[in-house]
Amino acid sequence: MPSFVQNLTGKVAIVTGSTKGIGLAIAERMHAAGASVVVSSRTAADVAAVAERLGAPAIGIPCDVADPAACQRLVDESVKRLGRIDVLVNNAGFGIFKSIADMTVEEWQRQIDVNLGGVFYCSKAALPHLVATGDGFIVNIGSLAGRNYFAGGTGYNAAKAGLVGMTEAMMLDVRNSDVRVSVIMPGTVNTHFRGERSDARSWPLEADDVALTVMQLLDYPKGAHVSRVEMRPSQPR
Repeated sequence: MPSFVQNLTGKVAIVTGSTKGIGLAIAERMHAAGASVVVSSRTAADVAAVAERLGAPAIGIPCDVADPAACQRLVDESVKRLGRIDVLVNNAGFGIFKSIADMTVEEWQRQIDVNLGGVFYCSKAALPHLVATGDGFIVNIGSLAGRNYFAGGTGYNAAKAGLVGMTEAMMLDVRNSDVRVSVIMPGTVNTHFRGERSDARSWPLEADDVALTVMQLLDYPKGAHVSRVEMRPSQPR
């Protein structure tokens, strides 16, 4: 892991979808910087295993972000156990790549509920606590699919495009309440989400590239804010 000097000791961060891929890399980065990290995903066993591997002050709380009540429980339990929330990273994502003719209503709805609804549910639940810190931060992990559309992306493109619009509106809603909101839009990343993964660095971005970008956003002075970051492989195949 490349070095990055930052001290998040005393900060509490929730990272959704953080048992693998980009979310795990973000959780690892923040934990290494001293933050108390709340590891979360749908599968309780995976959550417990990652939290145990990271060690204190990481904790694990399972959550299906498509469920508003589960998102509220995630926030409430985090505050109960760790006392506050300083950073929310909405990373949980889901994609089904089919043409509109082949996609079922249930597949459409699940993508919207996870990729868009989950960000809304978690952010709304966490917002009062983020305001209370006086320097809260929401980072939404989007995708270049939110502006670069492709056949078979009916649900995923729609959800990620909506996420960009929602993030920028959220940013305007809360900027005067001492909460910053950013969206990171990576292109192809070397994770299992894309259907294959290589253990060696190749042409795609790595999950840790995105994690490093999260850390850089958090490192900006309070009076400065980068609201959108687009990331691409430097030499795509």
